[in-house]
Amino acid sequence: MQLASFNASNGNSTKGSKWAELREAQTATLQFPNTGMAVTTDIGNPMDIHPTNKQDVGSRLSAIALNTIYNKKRVFSGPVYKSMKTEGNQATLTFENIGSGLSTRDKYGFVKGFEVAGADKIFYYATAYIKNNKVIVFSDKVKNPIAVRFGWADDARDDNLYNKEEFPAGPFRTDDWEIIISSEKFRL
Repeated sequence: MQLASFNASNGNSTKGSKWAELREAQTATLQFPNTGMAVTTDIGNPMDIHPTNKQDVGSRLSAIALNTIYNKKRVFSGPVYKSMKTEGNQATLTFENIGSGLSTRDKYGFVKGFEVAGADKIFYYATAYIKNNKVIVFSDKVKNPIAVRFGWADDARDDNLYNKEEFPAGPFRTDDWEIIISSEKFRL
């Protein structure tokens, strides 16, 4: 299970988020065989490290097991970032694992949780919407976007990008800029 939303230190793209960076490390483990991960950023609680919504956690974990171990082929994951293309002040993002299509729970069709940055590496909250199963992202404050982040915060429970099967997209970043844990060393 990926770390749920929890306001560990009010981290975000501007000041850094060790919580988001740890989620990125968890996602990296999916490159190994026989691994799976349920995204739970949408069901966390900023004041409690343990999500109280165990039903969705169990449902998402069981979908992974049913697909991977028991060969019951079904959608078992939310959208996963694949690529980005920029044109003008917009970035268009494509995803894998979209199931029968991308969706959002926002009644106006806006996708929350996206930020965009230009060459100055300063992230701004972005407007995002779904078009033809891609996500279009832009901010009036960034004329030439070169990086996009989604859910890059300790508390990312407002993120609302899903596939139509109701599996959430996990946090990601398109940049490879230095992060706060880059200089930290693990010691026993």
